[in-house]
Amino acid sequence: MSPVNTGALAGLRVIELGQLLAGPFCGQLLGDMGADVIKVEPPGKGDPMRVWGQGKDKVQWEVIARNKKSVTCNLRVPEGQEIVRKLVSAADILIENFKPGTLEKWGLSPDDLLRENPRLIIARMSGYGQTGPYSDRAGFGGIGEAMGGWRYVVGEPDRPPARMGISIGDTLCATYGCMGVLAALQHREKSGEGQIIDTALYEAVLQVMEGLVPEYDRNDFIRERSGSILPGIAPSNVYTCKDGPFMIGANNDAIFARLAQAMGQPELAESPRYATHLARGENQLELDDLVNEWTATLTVDEVDELMISHSIPAGRVYRAPDMFEDPHFKAREAIVEVDTTRFGKLKMQSTFPKFSRTPSSIRSPAPAEPGQDNAEIYGDVMGWGADELASKAEQGII
Repeated sequence: MSPVNTGALAGLRVIELGQLLAGPFCGQLLGDMGADVIKVEPPGKGDPMRVWGQGKDKVQWEVIARNKKSVTCNLRVPEGQEIVRKLVSAADILIENFKPGTLEKWGLSPDDLLRENPRLIIARMSGYGQTGPYSDRAGFGGIGEAMGGWRYVVGEPDRPPARMGISIGDTLCATYGCMGVLAALQHREKSGEGQIIDTALYEAVLQVMEGLVPEYDRNDFIRERSGSILPGIAPSNVYTCKDGPFMIGANNDAIFARLAQAMGQPELAESPRYATHLARGENQLELDDLVNEWTATLTVDEVDELMISHSIPAGRVYRAPDMFEDPHFKAREAIVEVDTTRFGKLKMQSTFPKFSRTPSSIRSPAPAEPGQDNAEIYGDVMGWGADELASKAEQGII
């Protein structure tokens, strides 16, 4: 961990009201870039993310809550709502991912908050956005993936729609929310004005769906599930070696010619069935079979060496153990070791992207307990001493 905050957002204060994934991941990104993130958790168990993850020890929280301080506050009572109002009045950015209308119900309408703090930037994340006929529906990342078109095209053609093994809808929405905050900060720099950013899970997914919409509009073409391939892009797939899978992407004409050389079958690049991009796309399945027959005779190391020597985009299919051992991961410090409060030294993904002048950093571990920073934050913002803190806690307000 770095004791010095060199991030581009150093000096900015973020209030994070969201729970689970979308709001907290946006907060993680801003915190990694130097912002001072104050996470507001419900008294008691705190954010449900504290018990998320695979395996005996639930460590997902250690990533998403790094670089954050934790205060507890009951947003469902007027006293708690007033506390948050005061926190926000001294903040630069507010993140929330509640169901639309919730802030308004709690007397924390973004319009009112902006009147009190005109420079405030409010990032709102929800399933369907703040407007429209579906806006009051509950929405999780998986629902956004389904509505945005992602789920339908993922999986094998003869099976129901599948999913990725991660919550991509939530993290996409959070990433676009972070992007919106950064753009709003630039606008505020010029105008002095804050604003509201409305991001929807389904629209975040829709943004990365490439040509799915215009292909239907222009060609009446509906993308279908295609398994491990992208139709018409060949050869580009995961192939089977003697000792495991290996990814090869040789769909460019010149690159395919080099692959044919590496395979010891240079004539493939001259064949009318494979010589051009369109021809390879039309004969994609049989070409994949040819490549797979070749890789099946070699080990992953042997294919990897040939791909490097022939300058062909390719690579191993990594799991976490492979990432830990890979020299490129180590050289770029893509995985770092953080001294956490609950689990001691813990490896996790580093900050990203990399900045040449204002490097991001992990400056503090995830808060081990909900409200562990109540005394510091409420003492600073509210002027409370120990007696006041104890009284509020006894009343269930914090």
